[in-house]
Amino acid sequence: MGFAENRGEYWRGRYKIAPGKYGTVADEYGKTIRFRTKRAAEKAAAVEEEKALTASRATAAPEPERITFGDYASRWYEGQDLAASTMQNYRRHIEEHLLPQFEDAIVSEITKGEIDAWERSERERGYAASSIKTWRGTLHLILADAVDEELRESNPATRRRGRGKRAGRSRSRGPEKVVTSALGVLLIAERAALLSGRDDEFVGVVLKGYTGMRWGEVVGLETEFIRPAAVRVEHQLYELDSGELHRCPPKDDSYRTIDSPGWLSNLLAGQIARAGERPCECHGRRYLFSGHAAANGAARRPGAKLADVARAAGVSTGTVSNVLNRPGSVAEATRAVVEKAMADLGYVRAWASGENAAHWRRNGFATWLFHPAVTGWYPKKSPQEARPVPLIAEPWPGIPARGRGAAGRAEASWVPIAPGLTPHGLRHSHKTMMDELRTPPKLMDERMGHEDGSVQARYSHITPEMRRELLRGLTEMWEGALAVRRRMSPGSPVAVLDALLRAGA
Repeated sequence: MGFAENRGEYWRGRYKIAPGKYGTVADEYGKTIRFRTKRAAEKAAAVEEEKALTASRATAAPEPERITFGDYASRWYEGQDLAASTMQNYRRHIEEHLLPQFEDAIVSEITKGEIDAWERSERERGYAASSIKTWRGTLHLILADAVDEELRESNPATRRRGRGKRAGRSRSRGPEKVVTSALGVLLIAERAALLSGRDDEFVGVVLKGYTGMRWGEVVGLETEFIRPAAVRVEHQLYELDSGELHRCPPKDDSYRTIDSPGWLSNLLAGQIARAGERPCECHGRRYLFSGHAAANGAARRPGAKLADVARAAGVSTGTVSNVLNRPGSVAEATRAVVEKAMADLGYVRAWASGENAAHWRRNGFATWLFHPAVTGWYPKKSPQEARPVPLIAEPWPGIPARGRGAAGRAEASWVPIAPGLTPHGLRHSHKTMMDELRTPPKLMDERMGHEDGSVQARYSHITPEMRRELLRGLTEMWEGALAVRRRMSPGSPVAVLDALLRAGA
């Protein structure tokens, strides 16, 4: 309400314009009007205040649209134009974790308390803190766009740093990442190859352990990007929920050339020869690695492979094939060794696996090759419980026995190498190797596909000598691991490793 203010010789009218802000009654030229009486000043101030109030009502922002979170999230998702992998992740976050809680809530009425309560409930359900943080990040993005569209005034998903936490407590803390040594990489690679029955897994694990490449980059490595002394990262294969392997740029567009030691280049050259000239049907390109499972699902049937028999008997796969198809062409002593290996491994000819699938699958590789190689145990998979990998003891480190009664024929099992290690842990292991070699941070970032935007990194540069020093160090680690492995046993059932061990001897 307007009021009069005594200025000694006159009165002036004052009126409220906004909270904490007042105006003075003035004439058409903006000059303060001097009133002789208090009453006249009050009446004029009341009139001006009413005019100001009417004007503010006319310009006030309209009421925000009352739209539910479910409707807005669908509209928001359809408006995104991102990589297929990112779109898949957003869809999963929305459908599996946000809609069950907020689908019917009005966007403008969602409160910070409701979001915090949802976060606590997700934590009580046993989800990892890092996962919940990711889902809340997606919610924050959606509500931030709602603020931009003036559907609400502020973003309730914004977290004030340190607010609501006990001092020294981190909800995002997870278990320490497991890494392994150069010897661990070698032993895991050997076991993975024994489990798959071929050399591809040996080369793949070693490549990941000595370059730090991401899983999708290894799976999507095309033979044309293998250089004489380097590996070029140009694409990755990202596995979508639909099962499709999407060929796309590497994460964060981290295109890079990774220097490779001579011994690793030789391993990759041998793998190119084994990969053959035939392109995959899904992308029409030649990839360095193919899947270990059969394209027609036959590999899911129990039973040893022909390559397993060859390794157990110490002969070539051609010799095993001759024993099966032309037994008269094989020496009797050799035939007896091969037939004994078939009996020990439970090999049945009708269980041939057929053609391999075009690419490794993340879950299949981790579950049936990497985890057993690292721990010595097959994981629990209904209806079977977790169990040790059954082995025929000779040749060392043992040949996995397959088929019915495999556990009864087992003579040994593997001891764990690095329990808790994952395929991604090999990337951490490579970073640790470079730390041990005192590699300059700039070179480590380049190799790992990271980007450091600091001023220090901007003024640091990589020299040829730095690259040579790193390759020398990695070579020394590899040769040291081979020497230790050779002392364990001078040979290996894995052909590519056996050649390396015997050449060094």
